[in-house]
Amino acid sequence: MRMTGSRRTLPLLLFAILCGTASVAQAQSFRICHGYGCNFQTQVTLTGADRSRIVSIMAGGRKSAEAERAAVRRAVQVFERRSTQVIGVVDRPKMEFGEGRQRGQMDCVDESTNTDHFLRYLQSAGLLHHHKVASRDSRGSFFDGRYPHFTAVLKDGSGTLWAVDSWYEPGGGQPDIMRLAEWKGRGYGGRR
Repeated sequence: MRMTGSRRTLPLLLFAILCGTASVAQAQSFRICHGYGCNFQTQVTLTGADRSRIVSIMAGGRKSAEAERAAVRRAVQVFERRSTQVIGVVDRPKMEFGEGRQRGQMDCVDESTNTDHFLRYLQSAGLLHHHKVASRDSRGSFFDGRYPHFTAVLKDGSGTLWAVDSWYEPGGGQPDIMRLAEWKGRGYGGRR
């Protein structure tokens, strides 16, 4: 049977839709840093269900930069829950000095590295519409009364930089997302 014009378009359109749906089900792998300073690295693969959930969460953030940041908070939680499930240890909040080199425990270097990789995954998957991933940043230097602390960073369309800091919560908790300038002014006395 010979297909003409619009009859040919419909099967091609259905094929393109199915291919797009298939890519949602594809797994994505990450090397997750833990043990303080990336002492350990564990391969973590997002399942098709994880990715579908992340795509759904991020779709809810398409209307504005603010909505997208709220969606990023929830997507990072999905990513961290999957990571702690694979590692087999739920990271405790913050860092406990003297507890380095423990599997599953993460300092801000581990957390910011993992979050940065995940944000870059969101960007490469076309799930960020109002932000781009910027370079990780830090605050504190001991000399100013603060411990050095690192964060992942997003940049919105106006050029404003946003810290995405998951260190203060246990694995799977909501990360802090705030203007990087505000984040840089915090951290005195162990406070967020």
